[in-house]
Amino acid sequence: MFLNTLDKSFHCLVTLFMFGLFTSNTWCQAQNKTPDPMPVAIAGLTHDHVHGLLRQLDRKDFIVVGIAESDLNLAKRYSERYGFDMNMVYPSLSEMLHETDPEAVLGFGSTYDHLQIVEVCAPAGIHVMVEKPMAVSLDHAKKMESLIKEYDIKFLVNYETTWYPTHYRMKKLVDNDSIGPLRKFVVHDGHEGPREIGCSEEFLSWLTDPELNGGGAVTDFGCYGANLITWLMQGEKPTQVLATLQQIKPDIYPDVDDEANILLTYPSAVGIIQASWNWPFSRKDMEVYGKRGWIIADNREDLRLRLSNTGQDQIKISNRQSPFSDPFTYFIGVIHEDITMEPFALSSLENNLIVTQILEAAKESARTEKAVSID
Repeated sequence: MFLNTLDKSFHCLVTLFMFGLFTSNTWCQAQNKTPDPMPVAIAGLTHDHVHGLLRQLDRKDFIVVGIAESDLNLAKRYSERYGFDMNMVYPSLSEMLHETDPEAVLGFGSTYDHLQIVEVCAPAGIHVMVEKPMAVSLDHAKKMESLIKEYDIKFLVNYETTWYPTHYRMKKLVDNDSIGPLRKFVVHDGHEGPREIGCSEEFLSWLTDPELNGGGAVTDFGCYGANLITWLMQGEKPTQVLATLQQIKPDIYPDVDDEANILLTYPSAVGIIQASWNWPFSRKDMEVYGKRGWIIADNREDLRLRLSNTGQDQIKISNRQSPFSDPFTYFIGVIHEDITMEPFALSSLENNLIVTQILEAAKESARTEKAVSID
């Protein structure tokens, strides 16, 4: 039976060669094995989103070769929980890169650390992905941009909402002019508060620090709305930003805002971003209004659509196909140039430079109690 199978396979190959349907290149592709996992490193463990990565250390598409974390007690605790070897933990990013050879670095420290990660990685030709937002200030963001372009590395900013399939259906409807010219965006993001929902003390130590996080709710959750609106507006900047920041719970968050309301003015549209650590429940939803209808993404899978003179359609959206359903797979695809990001894509540098500009203008507007113009 086995020999017969080989004979048949050989006969098929001969036939394909004879008719020019099977080339040497095709043969090489057929013999290719699964690509070796990409060597990556982790910069920081203090961002609680790192748990989503540490739960996947057995993946086949990448392998973690090093971890930079100065808090060795934290690293040891996570080592015992997730099973990685403490020998792969280094006290600094520079030391880790000297001892290991990653192709990419994943940032899971404070937002303030993002500039340093790019400063260390870019000259070494190492690609970088960080958790949202991109930077604590526009000054940091511009320095990062300069290094990223000078050394031609891939750079992505990861948002949870980037992987919501409802947002891509919404974008397709908008691009197809299904609801007409855009008029208004309303984005709600946040939860009861980071301490209230049980974030770790290591995370809270910088998340509630105005220097290390760039603000409170305004940066933690304001970035989501700025990111999505910039994407839907195809990179158009608002002409001005007006914002109010509040401390509703100064006893819990004495140094940063816990409530942010941001108004973005465009020539023919308006964006309203409501970012809060005071919602009764966690939420990430958005509404888009056009001249002829509206689209509401209630969450990652539930979409509502209403057009003029028609009833409301409720649509259940299934997950997108790989590699467009996972930040790490997507990042690897971008590095390998299997994926070309569209202009102002959610993870892109150009989108997140505008996000940083919007957030900086929002903080300045709240400080001066005046609208801030955007160049």
